[in-house]
Amino acid sequence: MKDYKKYNHLFLRAGFGIPVDKSIQLENIPLNNIVDNIFKDSESINPIILETDVDEYSERKYRDLSRKERQERRRKNRQNIQKINTTWLFKMTKDKESLREKMTFFWHGHFACKNNLSKLNEIQNNTLRNNALGNFRVLLTEISKDPAMLQFLNNQQNRKKSPNENFARELLELFTLGRGHYTEDDIKNAAKAFTGWGFNDKGEFIIRENQHDTSEKTFMGQTGNFDGDDIINIILENKRTAEFISEKIYKFFVNETPDKKIINNMSDIFYKSGYDIKKLLEYVFKSDWFYDEKNIGSKVKSPVEYLAGISKIYNINFVNENVLFGMQKALGQILLNPPNVGGWAGGKNWIDTSSLMFRLKLPEAIFNSSDLEFEYKKTSDDDMNIMPDEEKEKKSGKNKIRVLRNLKTEINLTGYLNYLKNKNENDTIDELSDFMLQIKLNPDTKNLIYKYSDKSSKENFIESTIVRIMSLPEY
Repeated sequence: MKDYKKYNHLFLRAGFGIPVDKSIQLENIPLNNIVDNIFKDSESINPIILETDVDEYSERKYRDLSRKERQERRRKNRQNIQKINTTWLFKMTKDKESLREKMTFFWHGHFACKNNLSKLNEIQNNTLRNNALGNFRVLLTEISKDPAMLQFLNNQQNRKKSPNENFARELLELFTLGRGHYTEDDIKNAAKAFTGWGFNDKGEFIIRENQHDTSEKTFMGQTGNFDGDDIINIILENKRTAEFISEKIYKFFVNETPDKKIINNMSDIFYKSGYDIKKLLEYVFKSDWFYDEKNIGSKVKSPVEYLAGISKIYNINFVNENVLFGMQKALGQILLNPPNVGGWAGGKNWIDTSSLMFRLKLPEAIFNSSDLEFEYKKTSDDDMNIMPDEEKEKKSGKNKIRVLRNLKTEINLTGYLNYLKNKNENDTIDELSDFMLQIKLNPDTKNLIYKYSDKSSKENFIESTIVRIMSLPEY
């Protein structure tokens, strides 16, 4: 396999891609050194901090407001959540900490959560970012005490006289062990251990001692006066947790078809390291099997990976960042707004008729800064009532047709022009398809790309060929 193909694969999985000119600069650098540099670039942590006068951490403050005042506060919160959304997507494409942002995105899907208060979204997003490459024990503990998660899974209502099992159930089923590796009694007793866990009006974690169940509990074969921290420790003692997380990381970073032998090796490393996330990922990215042909180009890009990738790889700047929100809606994945606590299904679920058509039409609209129609299906994000001004309804029906406006972009393809300036048209198509798709085009597709590319100048041919390839289903 050519080195640049490995580089592209690595940067697509450990981040959101790499422009062709930067990929060329990596030639003759040992692959393990490149991996080390990726981790080094992600050592720094740059949190998202909004400057806003909306500072409530609980809707309890709304009780003393008039209806009009409540509506205004909620409107501002929606605007701020959208700002966090687009700021985060921008960070994915521009910041050097690509791996940290990729892992923040991974954990956002793993610990799927949504909240109507912008401050709680900001806190949780930064908690995921701070611990993205750290220790899973610390991350799990912090997310279990996170105000957005405590509210989302109803642990604020978890009291000793009426235990609420929602958080305990998802902790076991979705966050650590996976279905079938615990009993209903384990859920009931874990819920008792987490009674009293909540947060105050400043968003600070608190334990309401008068609401905490201090009785003896039996959980996964162990008996004691357990609290939430004890439950987390017992869960992490079980190697099944390392296996569960390792499989999710394998499916996210390597291949959606699990390889049990490799996942067992990953879980051994993860468990023996004390749940060191960085060590687990280093093992993945430095392993020969990571670069096997079966893993190259094997994953369907999620909408967020797709949008962040085209921005980063082709140096595209969206002048109006709000259109990024509309594009997420059209593609079916909105940051900070997962469909449910299980997160996004992923894989081939990303592709249906409407989203595929949008993906095929989007490249030309981006490069031409033109309006773009898309079919909008009612989804859970309607609960948040978020609708950017740039997204206008055209007509109503079973599925609404909307028009994405103000799709103005600034695109810098200098690196591509310099790389391809001495290539003829045939070689240009081959080079771009190899780089962009990591596969060889069949002759018929290649002929169609050539036929519909702009041959009026070298620059126009390169740009139009990029657009044609981006518009292929394979992309």
